[in-house]
Amino acid sequence: MKKKWVCNSTGVLKRVLLCPPTYFEFEPINVITESWLEKGEKANKEACMREHADLVQAYKENGVEVEIMDPKPGLTYEVFARDFGACVAEGFIMGNFREPCRKPETAEYEAKMKELGVPCIARCTAGAFEGGDFWFLDDYTLACGIIARTDWDGFENVRRQLHEYGYEMIPVPCLRQNLHLDMCFNIVAERVAVVCKEALPYNFLKMLEKRRFTLIDVPQEGVFKHYCNIQALGNGKVLTFTNNKDVNAQLRALGLEVVTVDLVEILKGGGGPHCMTFPIEREP
Repeated sequence: MKKKWVCNSTGVLKRVLLCPPTYFEFEPINVITESWLEKGEKANKEACMREHADLVQAYKENGVEVEIMDPKPGLTYEVFARDFGACVAEGFIMGNFREPCRKPETAEYEAKMKELGVPCIARCTAGAFEGGDFWFLDDYTLACGIIARTDWDGFENVRRQLHEYGYEMIPVPCLRQNLHLDMCFNIVAERVAVVCKEALPYNFLKMLEKRRFTLIDVPQEGVFKHYCNIQALGNGKVLTFTNNKDVNAQLRALGLEVVTVDLVEILKGGGGPHCMTFPIEREP
């Protein structure tokens, strides 16, 4: 039987790829980090390493196999493993970073995926495409943010390639300040999403309504605090962070099990648990 890698957003998460923040430094490439740099802050690497280790441990304690990248000096944002590409049932899509400081990550992540035996089935060869913009709405419908990192050329390039595998990819354009789609939209369980309604297009919200999604709404300010940027573990479990109190309470009210990690310093880089996690295998 042909192996299926990732074919949904909410099946039980079996295997992920993470990268320790060994060489993490703040870069002025998103509004969150820019605001910390303006305050004179630098990355607290010791705290970031500790927080990332806790994230790894949380995955392991919840039955997720964790593959670890060997971080490379000079790749300051390699910790945000989600963004190099995306995974579908047939294999992975090699993206194309928009920011120059992230482009050297491509070769590192591609080599790692080859080592892990995951086939590359598509490659962004025009424009920019990053994994933080990529979501399964169902087994064959994909949502893709057109925000700060994925552009229309990259979207069309990847859409055409995935169409050959039977996927329909729909664009979700948002204001640039939202960075990636996973910062303002996140599917956390079957037909449950944490969203920033004021950041998302009306037509997309209507589509979610027609698909009978329950939407947990956060304010625009919550986008910059990573309230949406959490991770579905499957089986009614969600990995989030301790300070995400209001969202965590609403998840629990829906009967979901909430797994929390103390993340503070690493969030200042502009990404949360979802940004740091590249899914390799989910149960269909």
